[in-house]
This record gives sequence, C-alpha cells and structure tokens, in this order.
Amino acid sequence: MIPKRLELMTTEGCHLCDEALAMLLAMESLAGCWLEAVDVAESDALMERYGERIPVVRVPESGAEIDWPFTQRDVLSWLEGLA
Repeated sequence: MIPKRLELMTTEGCHLCDEALAMLLAMESLAGCWLEAVDVAESDALMERYGERIPVVRVPESGAEIDWPFTQRDVLSWLEGLA
C-alpha cells in the first residue's frame, strides 16, 4: 500500500531535486498521494541531516527514506516493501 503522504527533501537551485520532483509527479502509482517538498535550507537540523544527501524521499509517518539516485521503479519497490 502506497503511503498517503511523502516528503521530498530538497532545496532551491538543486537540479537533481528538480529532476526527482518531476519524476515523482509523473508516477501514476502515486496518484492520490500528497507529495510535499521540504526545503532543507530552512532548518539547520535539516541541513545537517540532508544537505549532502538531497534529494531524499521520506515517509513522515515511519521515517523511512530513500536517497538519490533512484528511479520510478526503485521508489515503487521501496514503497511496496514498506507495506
């Protein structure tokens, strides 16, 4: 089962983050899922945790994460494995 909410850890000017966002938005399997872009530059704690790793997709309820590089297939397999 696909989570109802995902976060994309990102920041302004990150071309890999833009690529990841476009890829996630194109995934039909995520239809109905809320995808929130979280700018890690807005928090020192988030910068420390994600600054070198972005883009990262995160399930807020469980804290599960998948780091870049990932494909649509990788994300789907990862999400299915969480169920």
